[in-house]
This record gives sequence, C-alpha cells and structure tokens, in this order.
Amino acid sequence: MESVSFYTEGEVTHPFEGKEDIYAQWLLSVAKSEKKTIEHLQYIFCDDEYLLGINRQYLNHDYYTDIITFPYQEGQVLEGDMYISLERVAENASDYGVTFEQELRRVIVHGMLHLMGYSDKTPEDEMTMRAKEDFCLSMFGT
Repeated sequence: MESVSFYTEGEVTHPFEGKEDIYAQWLLSVAKSEKKTIEHLQYIFCDDEYLLGINRQYLNHDYYTDIITFPYQEGQVLEGDMYISLERVAENASDYGVTFEQELRRVIVHGMLHLMGYSDKTPEDEMTMRAKEDFCLSMFGT
C-alpha cells in the first residue's frame, strides 16, 4: 500500500498542516511519472540542531544540511525516511530568492529523487537533478 507521511520533531511547526493530502498526491504522481511505486515515504521536519545531530551520529559529517535521506528500499519501489531542517530551507529560500514553500517543495522532491537513483555529486549529475526537480515542481497541484 502506497503511503506518504509527514511529521515534526522538536519545536518546529508543521509547514503545511492540513494540506498533507495535496503533498502526498503530488509525490505519488511524481513516482508514477518515473514509473516507480512508493511503499512508504516518511518526511520528518525538524530544526538545524536536530538534523546536525543526525548528520554527526549516522554520517560522521559535522555540518548543517537541508535534508538527509535514509533509504530502506530504492529503485522501482521507494521506501525511506527523510529529515528536513526547516531552518535550512528558510535560509536557502532567502539566499536563492524564492519563497519558503517553493524551496521546501524542491527539498522534498530532491530527497525522493535520490531514492529513485538520481545523484548530484558531479556537475552533470547536478544539472540532471535540477532539471528533474523543476519538472517535478511543475507537477505540484496538477
């Protein structure tokens, strides 16, 4: 059964409470457009310090980031947990000159694209990832 869930951790406010179904349907549509199936995706919204702790504990990285994806199943069937720092999203939105909502959607779909096998490690991969993100963002609300 396909499912997408959204939670908060710590003292953050859910960024789109009451609109979870809209976001879940969007992500299911994105998966279908890539011929993938979602088993279960769980998005956990948190603050910088919470995500930094995860980054240190599980990845041995000592820096802030906007998203950390833990894949449980990749490829045709997607399953995983994605932790998103709402503080990073807000700062990045300001830096990039976009709204918080636009940047949040980009980060949400970015994690899902990683589960689908897309990478952003090389300049070529990053270009492909950005193009995929843009395409997926164009599907929001359709």
